[in-house]
Amino acid sequence: MSIKKISYIFVGIFLFSIVSAAQSPFVKVKNGQLFLGGKPYYFIGTNYWYGSLLGLEKDKKRGAERLRRELDFLKANGVVNLRVMAGAEGAGLINGVMRVGPPLQPVQGKFNTEVLDGLDLLLFEMGKREMKAVIFFSNNWEWSGGFQQYLVWNKRISKDMETRKLTWDELRDAVSKFYGCVPCKAAYKEQIGVVMNRTNKFSKKRYTDDPAIMAWELANEPRPMRPSANDDYKKWIRETAALIKSKDKNHLVVIGHEGSVGTEGMEIFEEIHADPNIDYLTIHIWAKNWNWFRGDKLAEDFPNALGKAVNYINEHLAIAKKLNKPLVVEEFGLPRDAQSFDIDSSVSLRDAYYEKIFSLLAENAKANGNLAGANFWAFGGAARPIKNQVFWKKGDDYMGDPPMEEQGLNTVFDSDKTTWAIINKYSKMLR
Repeated sequence: MSIKKISYIFVGIFLFSIVSAAQSPFVKVKNGQLFLGGKPYYFIGTNYWYGSLLGLEKDKKRGAERLRRELDFLKANGVVNLRVMAGAEGAGLINGVMRVGPPLQPVQGKFNTEVLDGLDLLLFEMGKREMKAVIFFSNNWEWSGGFQQYLVWNKRISKDMETRKLTWDELRDAVSKFYGCVPCKAAYKEQIGVVMNRTNKFSKKRYTDDPAIMAWELANEPRPMRPSANDDYKKWIRETAALIKSKDKNHLVVIGHEGSVGTEGMEIFEEIHADPNIDYLTIHIWAKNWNWFRGDKLAEDFPNALGKAVNYINEHLAIAKKLNKPLVVEEFGLPRDAQSFDIDSSVSLRDAYYEKIFSLLAENAKANGNLAGANFWAFGGAARPIKNQVFWKKGDDYMGDPPMEEQGLNTVFDSDKTTWAIINKYSKMLR
């Protein structure tokens, strides 16, 4: 074979690889940005953790039909990225709270894979609408069982921690034990395997081959909880990210991290996101939980909360630039004005909060910057708070607020027209 022919072959292979990359249906990372189909991918998304549970409802109007209507609504408003739950662990009370379900892992090591029918339906319907999912495997918090359930199963914490409400210090002491609990981590990894080995019953695609999935997430807000757990925590992240990457070369891997608040400083945040198996950085912003405004002074303290949110984004964006990776603000929320749970109450402060965060995203997109997306917390769709009932009860419709939080606290409903006008405006800018 002549040198000329060999040259043509190499050029052909090179051009084919470029075209294939440009046409890839999977989200990829390149030069500090997310890319989809060869173009930079900037998005507005939402947290729709219960989306994987709707298809399990026996009442189709409350379940599959609601899911399809809400996906149509989100797509029409430019919300194309959904952060969802893979499955819950255990059932009944935990930390005194009724957890969501039905569980994927009812007891340790035993899996009800029919629960994944709901995730199958969600991903199938998202795929038809060209939407992308970020799927978290477990939870630092109790509302889906999560790390606390693994610790109860393995008798590392007392069983009464299922039924009584823990203090903050008790919760930190308890959950920090997860990272050093070998059988706990083994059961968690087994759940990862069950999910990742799944073939969608509707699309017939293996999850590892499904473009509707953008990223696998280690957990929702995994924290070391105590400094004594830091080394085990970092090791767990390294090992878990490597495990997921070994099983799946198509999808991105992320931690599900809150930022410096989650690790009580920036040093660990930067270190764990520097891992080559972690594809992009995440932060969550919780003005209420972090006391950025006084309980009954939301309007008065709003400028302070907004300023701190902007600073928080910029501080972590600097780390993203240093690591040459994208950053996603994958949780942020604010209560309705005066912290009312009335569906008809004003959301003017929330609207201003959203507008500011989305404007930062739009500016980054225009400059091809590292801030790639923003997923607000959370979408409640057609669900509605029940009058004179503050907290969720089993059998109620799911909305964005998990069971231990007041229903309607941070949820954006489909009737919040002013908020949707803002979301629509910025999603059009990004498109």
